[in-house]
Amino acid sequence: MATSAQRPGLFRGRVKPLDAILATAEKKSLKRSFGAFQLTLLGIGAVIGTGIFVLTATAAQKAGPGMMVSFMIAGAVCAVAALCYSELASMVPVAGSAYTYSYAVMGEIVAWLVGWALILEYALGASAVAVGWSGHVVPVLDSIGIHLPHALTVGPKIEWGFLQGGEIGGFVNLPAVIIVALVTTLLVIGTKESATFNAVLVLIKVSALTLFIAVTLPMISGHTENFHPFAPRGWGSPLGSSGAGVLGAAASIFFAYVGFDAVSTAAEETKNPQRNVPIGLIGSLLICTVFYLLVAAGVIGAYGAQPLFNGAVPFKEGSPELYASAACQAAQAPLVCSKEALAYVMRQVTNPLLGNVIGLAATIALPSVVLLMMYGQTRVFFVMARDGLLPERLSSVHPKFRTPWIVTIVTGIFVAIAAAFLPVGTLADYSNAGTLFAFAAVSIGVMVLRFTDPKRPRPFRTPLLFVVAPLSIAGCLLLFLSLGIESKELFTFWTIAGLIFYFLYGYRKSHLARGVVEVPELAPDAPGSIGVAPMPGAPVPPADRD
Repeated sequence: MATSAQRPGLFRGRVKPLDAILATAEKKSLKRSFGAFQLTLLGIGAVIGTGIFVLTATAAQKAGPGMMVSFMIAGAVCAVAALCYSELASMVPVAGSAYTYSYAVMGEIVAWLVGWALILEYALGASAVAVGWSGHVVPVLDSIGIHLPHALTVGPKIEWGFLQGGEIGGFVNLPAVIIVALVTTLLVIGTKESATFNAVLVLIKVSALTLFIAVTLPMISGHTENFHPFAPRGWGSPLGSSGAGVLGAAASIFFAYVGFDAVSTAAEETKNPQRNVPIGLIGSLLICTVFYLLVAAGVIGAYGAQPLFNGAVPFKEGSPELYASAACQAAQAPLVCSKEALAYVMRQVTNPLLGNVIGLAATIALPSVVLLMMYGQTRVFFVMARDGLLPERLSSVHPKFRTPWIVTIVTGIFVAIAAAFLPVGTLADYSNAGTLFAFAAVSIGVMVLRFTDPKRPRPFRTPLLFVVAPLSIAGCLLLFLSLGIESKELFTFWTIAGLIFYFLYGYRKSHLARGVVEVPELAPDAPGSIGVAPMPGAPVPPADRD
């Protein structure tokens, strides 16, 4: 008979006992210090970033004014996914997020695939934010007399299979590489960033968006023609390969919301998580959705958001051909040509000083999002290595800084390479592919757990679960299929590579395969322990959260 450590799960995987996970968390519990308000701030801080400050231009090239509907679609999918996350996060308030949930509910192979997908989400998401930050810092540097050559601000033109992007005359996105290097150094050192500082960054971003809305929304009344045609590239199709239209834009814009799951990873550090985690998740999501809709309306009403066409054929968003077009070389280029969409619109429709304020706000605040995503990436690697699914050397802790320094440096190199050569829209779409898979897995897990462990206490129960969870799964599938063909090809390649690695290494080396149910947790002061280095990018105490 199979032991509890090796009890067959779905797809013949090994299930990590949920009671063992909870017992580990109880032994090594973190201080519960977050309330609903702090969690909501954490969610807003993680969500508002490159997605709205930069990807508005990508969405405009895909959908035109119809991107307003795209924001609503992406927000709706996130809402039902958030409800599923809330049930698992409140009943299993431990570190690990989707990876841990999947390990406990659906078995090791599914957990591996989810963790592998989360690596894609966090690493390429961090690269996308770094590229978005570069697009804002270059004009700021220009305004103070520091001019970087074009070749050092964008990647080269690339057309290698699913790797598409860059610009003609580009060589390497140096600012993006620099910010990744700085963040990597901070993560290795383990410098603490206080909750107060995080709140200040959230205030800066929210204030910048509020300023933008206050200036641009009144302009709608005199420019209603900017909303016509509303969907110049149609509504899109999940069966297509272009990733365009309203659905294609929604698949890209989904990146603007993905930070909300950072709230669920803080469940172990939350007071009354049964109540506060769902409030933090859904509250931050609702606030950000309202902001996004108002910002999108302001962009369209004040400046317009029509896509550019090369004759009858639309340019691909972020493509070298788009940026090299005559329209993008003009003094008043369309929105879709900008790499700092909101700051650019503000400069065009009002005093350039206000545009510079928006750009400066993004320049100050976005590095914290890079750090948060890279932190999540390193902790995914760390937890998988601690479970034996990756080489345990990756979980080595620096003797002085007490951080998982090897995996952090590996992550930094990977993120820097992607940021150096690929455009923000491409990176966001690639990141979304992994995110959508992980969210769908969580939604399946909630339903499975209702059958396999119906008597376990559920302080927060997803309302109408067998309606909400299938909607979440269907929504994630719809958005995944609406991504461009390159993103789907990359995800397929990434998944196949992950499965090969799992069966060659993780399947044999897994602690569960060797009968180790629980990895001994060292005391915080013990040599080789992890979790003593405070997280340097968000207001959470130290832990191997994700």
